[in-house]
This record gives sequence, C-alpha cells and structure tokens, in this order.
Amino acid sequence: ATAVFYTVSGVCQTLAGFAVDRFGARRILLLGLTLCSVGVLLAGLAQSYAMLVVAFFVAGLGNSVFHPADFAILNARIQPRRLGYAFSFHGIGGTLGWALAPMFAYGISVIYGWHTALIVASLLGVAMIGLILANGVTLQAAGRAQARAAVPTTFRDDVRMLLATPVLMCFLYFLLLAAALIGVQNFGVAGLVSLYDAPVALASSALTAFLVGGAAGILTGGYVAGRSKRHDLVAAGGMFSSGLAVLVLATGVLPLTLIAPVLAVAGFMSGMTNPSRDLLVRGATPPGSSGKVYGFVYSGLDVGSMATPVLYGWMLDRALAAELFYAVFAVLLLTVVTVLYLPGRAAAARAA
Repeated sequence: ATAVFYTVSGVCQTLAGFAVDRFGARRILLLGLTLCSVGVLLAGLAQSYAMLVVAFFVAGLGNSVFHPADFAILNARIQPRRLGYAFSFHGIGGTLGWALAPMFAYGISVIYGWHTALIVASLLGVAMIGLILANGVTLQAAGRAQARAAVPTTFRDDVRMLLATPVLMCFLYFLLLAAALIGVQNFGVAGLVSLYDAPVALASSALTAFLVGGAAGILTGGYVAGRSKRHDLVAAGGMFSSGLAVLVLATGVLPLTLIAPVLAVAGFMSGMTNPSRDLLVRGATPPGSSGKVYGFVYSGLDVGSMATPVLYGWMLDRALAAELFYAVFAVLLLTVVTVLYLPGRAAAARAA
C-alpha cells in the first residue's frame, strides 16, 4: 500500500506541475488537499486490504501536488531576498508535521483504534482547505503572477526544458537525497543495533537526534541562504559534512555515547542545505515554469524512496550493517557532485 502511495505520487508529480502552471497553484493545491483528505478518510473506513490500497492510491494523487503548488506560490509571492527564509520555514513545517504525526496517530489509536485515528487525521486536511479558502486572495495573486510570467510553449519545448542538464541534475540530487535519508531513517535503527549491538531504545534516540538535528539545520539554513551568494557551495559543503559524519558512524568504532551526537551532526548539516538547494532549483527554472520544474525534480524524492529500501533490506538480512552506512556515505558524496554541476549551467540558462 505504501509503495502504491509513493509510486502514484512520484509519477503524477510532474503532471501536477503542468497543471499548476496551466490552472494556477491555488486550484491545484485545493484539489490535492481534497484528494489527500478523501484518501486518508477512505483508509480510516477501510474494511479490507483492497480498500486500503485504493485509499493510498487516492492519497498519493493528492500528495503529488504539494511540492509544485507550494513552491510556485512561494516563488511568486515572496521577494527574492527573503526566499531563503521562506523555504526554511516551509521545510520546518513539513519536518514538524512528520515528527508530530506518530504521536498524534498513536495517541488516538491507543484509545479509539487506528480507524478513528485516520478519520480524525482526514479532518486536519479539511481544516487546511478552509484555511486556504480564507486566504484565497493572497494565493490567487500568485496565480496571476505566474500567468503574466509564463511564455506560451509547446509540449516539445516543455520536455526539452525538463531534460535540460541543470534540471536533470536537480532531479538526480533529490533522488540521491531520498536514497540517503531512507537508509538512515528507515533502516538506521536496525543498522545501529546490528553494527554496535546498541539497545533499541538508544538506537531510536539516535534517530530522533538525527531528525531534530535536521530540523535545526533547516532553520539555520534559511539564515545562511539569506546571506550567501554561493548556494552551490553551501549545499555541497553541507552534504559533504553530513557524509563524513555517516562515514565515521560506518567504521563501527564510536562509543555508544557518541552515536546520537554524530547522527545529530549528520542531520543538522544535511538539513542546513535545504533552503540553498531550493534556491538552486529556482535558478534553473525558466519564468512561468515553477510548477513543472519543481514537480519534476521533487519527484526524484519519490523515485529514491521507491528504489532503495530493497537494497538496504538485503544488506541488513546479510548482516552488512557497516556496508549500509558506507552506502549512505557514497550516496551523499554523489549529491555533492550533482550540486557542483549546477551553478555554471544555471547561470548560463538565466543569461540565455
């Protein structure tokens, strides 16, 4: 069911980007929230596995619109000098949501069951729809700004733009980033237990330190991006530093007391790159094409999330915990390569 969710979201994210540029971000964002809320509601009402898969399919359709719609609105409504801060707070919101979701769902499900937890969760989507409708004038202005900036293009032009080297490098960056994060977030606890013989509670706390460090890094990254003119160096340096922290972890020589601090550093340095990397994507985006480009490059997150769990699971099944962390380190190094390839190409595209 989860695979269906990520597959549908990844496949439809680029299509959602085209819809954002064509019909406006506000309309598509409302449609996505509606589909997501309906999907979660159907999951809460599910009485069979087949219905659960259908629910995740619908929710995946809704999930596909958020990146292209959100970033199209931010790029249209926020002054360029403040975009780093805006991307930072946008990322913090998502991180806090991911952190609060387990407590929210678990707290309700313990008392009332998981069906009720999902039904209540769907009501949060309804509340967000009301919030967007109440602020419709602001978001409609974003749609008009996009329409004024857009230049009529053919389908061939759009495909050529998405296959341009800077855009492909951005897509590859997000694919590799997802591959690295999946390794730490989904398999890190089991890897630490296997590699260090760490207690499960300690390993779980180390993962929490990684997530908290990531949130702190995103917040810090907004201020760094707002004061930096070389976003490529910020992103490359942050990912390289995060990779070094994972490399130290992979050696298996750390005392148990240092596992959580090292992972916190890895999370912080990775999170700090988020606003700068989003500004790099903006630099590779032609006017009026924010939806298409952001939809396409962020679909790399879904592709990376789909493609790598089998590999990491295979490693853990064969007691290759150290190799798992070495693989995460290698993937983080590859993200540095994609970032360093961006600045000159993006500048050339803007000049053209």
